[in-house]
Amino acid sequence: MVINNIDILNFKNIASATLDFSPGVNCLLGMNGMGKSNLLEAIHFLSMVRPMSPIPDNALIRHGEEMLIVKGEFLSDTGSADAIACGITKGRGKSLKRNGKEYQRFSEHIGRYPIVTVTPGDSQLVSGPGEDRRKLMDMVISQAHPEYLASLIRYNRALESRNRMLRAGVRDALLFESVESSMEEAAALIHATRAEWVEAIAPKVEKCYARLSGDRESTQLEYRSQLTGKSMKEVLAERRNKDVVLGYTSGGVHRDDLETKLDGYSLKRLGSQGQVKTFTVALRLAIFDYLKSAKGMTPLLLLDDIFDKLDASRVESIMNEVTSSEIFGQIFITDTNRKHLDDILSGLHGDHLLLHVENGNFSKN
Repeated sequence: MVINNIDILNFKNIASATLDFSPGVNCLLGMNGMGKSNLLEAIHFLSMVRPMSPIPDNALIRHGEEMLIVKGEFLSDTGSADAIACGITKGRGKSLKRNGKEYQRFSEHIGRYPIVTVTPGDSQLVSGPGEDRRKLMDMVISQAHPEYLASLIRYNRALESRNRMLRAGVRDALLFESVESSMEEAAALIHATRAEWVEAIAPKVEKCYARLSGDRESTQLEYRSQLTGKSMKEVLAERRNKDVVLGYTSGGVHRDDLETKLDGYSLKRLGSQGQVKTFTVALRLAIFDYLKSAKGMTPLLLLDDIFDKLDASRVESIMNEVTSSEIFGQIFITDTNRKHLDDILSGLHGDHLLLHVENGNFSKN
């Protein structure tokens, strides 16, 4: 799958832009804060109906404006084209159309145009709270399995209802039973799907990390859940009295986590910046492989400022991985260093594009 073109109006610092892309490698060159990452964010917005970074939707609208709109044409691996338009208007929320027709639910769009991003903030997937790793699992699995997303939405709604009841001091067992039954069914599917996903992705991460690091270290990815060996019903029953005191639900799949290890030791506690970045790149590339297999189409790959905190050998290994393999399709790469991008492009034989970015404006180099 590729994105052929994009039209942007009032998206962050991009006042207006109309761009055609290469089906191969697209490089964006410019100083920090010029709009390179904002273009990647606009592409992500079209694919996932949300920004790459955890910011409010209205923060995407250019300062001083009331609305934004991003349009693009996606071309599938089979050759069919779809025109997507996604906009935000202050006070009215988001709108999303495919070939001119409004979606009934945004969830219907998720996974239709799979995308994988590598960003500077990915270090939080190792060093940050469990919420960041759960969001990663949810975003990836939702692109591959629509039923997972439906169960996740149902679980979160029931969880919110249960927490409101706990805060309000409700003691009616029948009311709790009606809410918890919905949680239990959804949690079973969420837990089983996450466990299957980690089992599938962990060896891919390990192999990819070994290639990128030159077999210097080995890495492990493990799933941690309170539902391992227990049902959601048992977890809720065990913690019922505690939850009444706390005023919120302390157990369930909303507390799941991923543990990352390097040579058997905690990557979070002992990993260097270079090791952490290599791991997160390996994780993202493994996710790419997973989505390509699960969806039967090639995702877009967005690489935002990937050279920072990596030694030359790891940078070379990453670029060889993504540009010399037939596994990957359309790629977007941002950097502040012209030499980095020239080195990448000099080794390419296929179609490519280099854009210079300055103050939200784009020009070919």
